[in-house]
Amino acid sequence: MALWIQAQQLQGDALHQMQSLYGQHFPIEVRHYLAQWLEAQPWDALDLENQQDEFKAKRLLDSLIQELQRRAEHQMGEDGFLLKIKLGHYASQLKSTYDLCPLELVRCVKHILYTEQRLVQVASNASSPGAGPVDGTPQRYQQINQTFEELRVMMQDTENDLRKLQHSQEYFIIQYQESLRIQAQLSSLSSVAPAERVQRETSLQSRKSTLESWLTREANTLQKYRQELAEKYQRTLTLLRKQQALIVDDELIQWKRRQQLAGNGGPAEGGLDMLQAWCEKLADLIWQNRQQIRRVEHLTQQLPIPGPTEELLTELNATVTDIISALVTSTFIIEKQPPQVLKTQTKFSATVRLLVGGKLNVHMNPPQVKATIINEQQAKALLKNENTRNDSSGEILNNNCVMEYHQTTGTLSAHFRTMTLSLPVVVIVHGSQDNNATATVLWDNAFSEPGRVPFVVPDKIVWPQLCEALNMKYKSEVQSDRGLSEDNLVFLAQKAFSSSSNNSEDYVNMTITWSQFNRESLPGRNFTFWQWFDGVIELMKKHLKSHWNDGAILGFLNKQQAQDMLMSKTNGTFLLRFSDSEIGGITIAWVAENPNKPGERMVWNLMPFTTRDFSIRSLADRISDLNHLLFLYPSQPKDEVFSRYCTPPNSKAVGDGYVKPEIKQVVKVEFSSPNPEPSPGNSSFIEHAASPTISQPHNFTIYPPMNDSMLETEGEFDLDDTMDMARQVEEFLSQPMESQWRGQQS
Repeated sequence: MALWIQAQQLQGDALHQMQSLYGQHFPIEVRHYLAQWLEAQPWDALDLENQQDEFKAKRLLDSLIQELQRRAEHQMGEDGFLLKIKLGHYASQLKSTYDLCPLELVRCVKHILYTEQRLVQVASNASSPGAGPVDGTPQRYQQINQTFEELRVMMQDTENDLRKLQHSQEYFIIQYQESLRIQAQLSSLSSVAPAERVQRETSLQSRKSTLESWLTREANTLQKYRQELAEKYQRTLTLLRKQQALIVDDELIQWKRRQQLAGNGGPAEGGLDMLQAWCEKLADLIWQNRQQIRRVEHLTQQLPIPGPTEELLTELNATVTDIISALVTSTFIIEKQPPQVLKTQTKFSATVRLLVGGKLNVHMNPPQVKATIINEQQAKALLKNENTRNDSSGEILNNNCVMEYHQTTGTLSAHFRTMTLSLPVVVIVHGSQDNNATATVLWDNAFSEPGRVPFVVPDKIVWPQLCEALNMKYKSEVQSDRGLSEDNLVFLAQKAFSSSSNNSEDYVNMTITWSQFNRESLPGRNFTFWQWFDGVIELMKKHLKSHWNDGAILGFLNKQQAQDMLMSKTNGTFLLRFSDSEIGGITIAWVAENPNKPGERMVWNLMPFTTRDFSIRSLADRISDLNHLLFLYPSQPKDEVFSRYCTPPNSKAVGDGYVKPEIKQVVKVEFSSPNPEPSPGNSSFIEHAASPTISQPHNFTIYPPMNDSMLETEGEFDLDDTMDMARQVEEFLSQPMESQWRGQQS
């Protein structure tokens, strides 16, 4: 009853909408006097599409009638007497209306309660901004469901009018046939005796005149019925178009947009079940209206009556055909997109789905779908319904598939297992092209407008838009909830715009072009902004995602920032930052004493490690090897952070009596001159490659000469010139087997 109390407080248009819910099908007095009983019944527990729930609906109807009759019997006094008669009449009326179709009563009451709830909620939101829907359903979903109910009521109304028109026309034809029979009788009076002929002729003429007057009036009435019915169909189809636009042009386009952003690492686009249910309802309503319009056309052909109805019906028929054609075309979608970067000679899969296939019984004669790669001009021509040449922009094997109907899910789909107008794809012939292809796909997915002309994408966007896309891509690829912080994004802005500003507000209105993103090299470098960022992603997802998730990698810092941060910390404090000079590189920076100037401290940087390095020895192992690294910035003991990722030490000997050697990270700085040459750009920084990919150092040694014995008491090798040995081992292992064999024989 609480809902009815709130509904009575509605004002203005909302009150009129609430009042319009009631009528002979369900009097408002029944709602008022049985408010508490109605709101307490399990209307939502009944499935309107399940005929097995009809028995439950019948019990609800009987209970409703009994409740009305009980209320009627308890009315006293003069006013009570009138109300008693009214309630008794309503009980009989409802029983007569719904006894043979009790589920319609359930549908009616659910619609009333749902609409009242929506109107109350809208009024509540107007007075209390920020409040959500009563049942948690998004407002647009409620709007769609409400419109479906309105369309169902309108279609039922036109169906009733159509039956009325049909009955009236059938009776008109009967009377018309009677007038023809009278005319025939008048024509046959010539053979009758004059006295009798006059009497019969007078009677027949009178009947004929009366009947012809009735036929004239009835013809006008029939024409009026037809015109009114055609206008109702016009209003129904207008509302159907709006509903279809909301579902197909808004909701389905948003689903496709989510699908597109998912290609950049955004959240999954979500299931299609609700969209399919809506599209199937649309298909049902459109098809039933089409059938009704065709029945009206048949009636007008059966009994031609001059007037504007025929032209209006022709327009309606064309409109409903356009609507259903657009629905079928729009709901043929790519459910599972092919990879957007396709390398030749590789397998891939894709799935197409027709959301209305089950309702239109397309599976009774399943169509065959062909997948083709087309270019930009062909894609644009397709959207304009222009003829295109059959030439494809690439050959796909096994590109024909018959659509299959899945009874359990009600879906009609075709799955291309080894290979539609999908999202744009980039075809490459070599892995070296993957980086640029990925940039193209990311830019297109992130910044193309929904429903755009194929391949049309802005040449420049504001920086916050790119930040969102980069953050989405990074979190997805690194599989981390820890995305890019505001400081990280400021660092990226500085790199993209060659700026020194540390204020994020300075970049809010700045625009970045496609050329700045992935065509023009960064100043002083031979790679683009995207190539650098993509290199970071590759490094992180292949080797360092656990360390990023632990917060062990600061990453997005330049040398000066690292120096400023470390110089205030104790010796042995280190941090990890991404290299500015090498794609996919990460370096260790630490603070320590300057061996040439006692009492002076400086920050050191190792030459960057890359994916190649970490495939030989992990970051945790390398940091564990370096004893001069003590604390991860700002002050956490390194073992607390990295020890759980370290490789367990090898045993001293294996079964065959041999000791297995290890590659270890070793760095020892010994300047060969008292005043070593500083690194270019900053005298406080010296970079050295503690990496197996690096050649001999220039002005300091890697490690002192070894003892005569290669094997220490711990059973591990300390290799002189470790980096060169590691490089030789790695190069040997990377050679083809045939080359290795030849090398061993030589």
